[in-house]
Formats: sequence, structure tokens, C-alpha cells
Amino acid sequence: MQDRFIKSITQLPTPLADALIPLLHQNFAGHIDAQQLAELVQSSKMTEAEVLLALLPIAAALAKPPISEFYVGAIAKGKSGDIYMGANLELPGEALFHSVHAEQSAISHAWLSGESQIVDMIVNASPCGHCRQFMNELVEGGQIKIHLPSQDNHLLSYYLPYAFGPKDLNVQSPLLVKQETEFALDSSDPMVIEALDHAGLSYAPYTQSYAAVVLETADGATYCGRYAENAAFNPSMLPMQMALSNLTRHNRDFGEIRRAVLVESSQGKISLVGATMDALHAVVAIELEHIVVDPV
Repeated sequence: MQDRFIKSITQLPTPLADALIPLLHQNFAGHIDAQQLAELVQSSKMTEAEVLLALLPIAAALAKPPISEFYVGAIAKGKSGDIYMGANLELPGEALFHSVHAEQSAISHAWLSGESQIVDMIVNASPCGHCRQFMNELVEGGQIKIHLPSQDNHLLSYYLPYAFGPKDLNVQSPLLVKQETEFALDSSDPMVIEALDHAGLSYAPYTQSYAAVVLETADGATYCGRYAENAAFNPSMLPMQMALSNLTRHNRDFGEIRRAVLVESSQGKISLVGATMDALHAVVAIELEHIVVDPV
């Protein structure tokens, strides 16, 4: 079991903890598939809702909050039945807009894993306005069920009445609907190719600034992030922040990063290079490789 879960596992009921421990191996990064979840429910003799709430300390153990020192965990349940953990991330010494909220982390985890819809969000603190707006960007976002400890469950629409969302800006394919933009680039570099693929899957309906970041560690492992815009603009999630959250979930340290690539569209209304470099240089002293590509 990973060291970061030693304290949180003691907060779980013993039958659930015993069933969960084999899953918390060195490669565990917060994903539990539908079959594994069913087995946890069966072994613990708890309801699924009870299990999901009980797992929040495990999700919170994924957090990296050097500024607030406030650990928040979130679990997104996909339409597939799989669950995806996420946690808050803060960059030391940097402006607070570089932070990743737990709900954003969990949703990006699900998106990068190919999930097409979130049906439940389990979180250990009431979603802030930023996260409510971010969730509203998703497929049928208003119908996502929000689960909080010791509170009644409500739909997101209860927490965000009179919501402003993608349809108000004539966007008919919200976040998590698979969309692909093709770019012209001739490269044999696997890392660049990976970044290009993720840029094509990014979500930028308001600026057309399709972009992605790939981070590589010294052992050759890569961690990606895609741009995810929002109708209210500010809750948008930058690809570097998503990549850093991805890396952190996999229990890797920022100091292990040896290479960073940003690919973005030449036709976008904005560029993410400045914010991306700021975030990168807050955690590691390497240069960003910036590649601008033309849509096909």
C-alpha cells in the first residue's frame, strides 16, 4: 500500500478497509472500476452510497495543498459505473488561480479516462461556486447528483439555480462529449504526438484555443492534460494544471519532471503559453517546449 494512504485507511470501517487495501498498490491513482466497486460494496456490507462517502479520506490523501493546508477529496462516478478520485492541488508561491479544485481534478480524471458522462459527484465539502459552474459545463450537468457527508443529496441544479451554461453561448456539445480537431504536424517524437492527440480532444468552444500539455518524468512515463473551457471563462481548467494534477494523482513528485511540451492551435483567440510557463516554473526549473500547430 502507498504510504500516503496509511493515515486515511484507518478512518474507514474495518471490512471496507480490508477489501480496499489490495487496490491501493503502487500504481493506484484513484480509479476504481464498476466491478471493483461492487466487490467493495459486497465485502463491506454497506450501500454503494455509504461506500462512496467512506472513500472520501482516500481521495483527500491525493491532495497537495501547500498554501491552504486544507485537504479536499472528490469522487466522480461515471455513467459506466467506474469512479474517479480527485483532490485539490496548489502551486507553492503562485497566484491562487493556478489552483485545481478537487471536483475539477476528479472530472478531469474521468475525462482523460474516456468517460462520457458524470452522474454523481461525492465530495467532503460543499462545492464552491467555481466548481458548481465547472460541473455545469458537463453533459447534463444540472442533473449530476451531489453527495455530501451528513447532508441530503441534491442535484447540481439545486446548488446552481438559474444557471448560465454552454447553451447560453450556443454550444450544443458540452464538456465530455467526444470532439476531435485535426492538426497538421509532421513529427516522429512520441511525446509531441501524444500532446497533439490530446490537443485534438481538448474542449475550447469559446476561443478555439485547443491545447494540451504532456509532462515526462526521468523514467519515461508521461502525464497529460487538456484544455477545458467554461462558459463563465474563469472556471476553465488549463492543460498544465490538469497535467500536474494527473502527475500528482499518480504519486509522482514535481522534481521528477524532465520535459514539458505545450501544443496549441495557431487559430485560437488566446495563447496559454504564459500561464503554462508560470505554472511549470513554479514547480521545476526546466524550459517549456511550445509548439503551435495549424488546424486541418
